[in-house]
Parts: sequence; structure tokens; C-alpha cells
Amino acid sequence: MAEGILRGWRVLVVEDEFMLAEDLCQELAEAGAVVIGPAQSLERAMELLAVPDGLDAAVLDVNLQGKQVFPVADALLERQVPFVFTTGYDASVLPARFVSMRCCAKPLDMPRLMETLRSAITISPRP
Repeated sequence: MAEGILRGWRVLVVEDEFMLAEDLCQELAEAGAVVIGPAQSLERAMELLAVPDGLDAAVLDVNLQGKQVFPVADALLERQVPFVFTTGYDASVLPARFVSMRCCAKPLDMPRLMETLRSAITISPRP
């Protein structure tokens, strides 16, 4: 991904695998994003939704320590914040309301994930 392509964008990272969360945060920071998180639990992710300046985008692991991230995804949809799901499961596990959302399979291909996130942001420009 081109350096700086996400410059200034506030991106929430919700991922419970420590090493993957670290790699993802580093990739986003190198792309110029302001990284919020990582949140490693559903509860922490819900707390981070209230960051003072708001969020511009998010990357959401579907399964967080056995809990599904869908309450966070619902809150992001309500706020019209673009996001990308990541999952080690088949995308068919997503509820019908998320069928049209972007999803990247694990193990993650970081360049593909970054491009998918950039595309989601481009389609839903910052207000």
C-alpha cells in the first residue's frame, strides 16, 4: 500500500490475536492512519467506539475470544463508518445484514486487506 494513503484517518482495530493485531496496527500506521486500539475484546471495542474525534474506518475480527463482533459492526453501520471484517471462518457465518460488507479471510494477506479497507473508505468518503 502506498505510504500515507490513509493519512489522518482514524481506524479502529478489533483483533484478539496479539501478533496479528500488532502487524495490522503497524501496517495501518505506515499507511498514515491514526490507529485506535487494538481492542482485543468485544467490551474494549465497544468502549473505543466513543473516541472523542470519532472513527473514520475499522477492521473487525469476527470472533473475539468466542464472542462475535456484530454489536460493534451494528454501531459502525448506524454511524455510517466503513469497515472490513476479518475471519478464519467462511464468510457465510456473517448474518444477512452484513452480506454486502467486505470480508478478508485469515491468514490475512496484508496488502489485500489494506486495499480492501482503502476501497471501503473510498466508497464511503469522510464527512
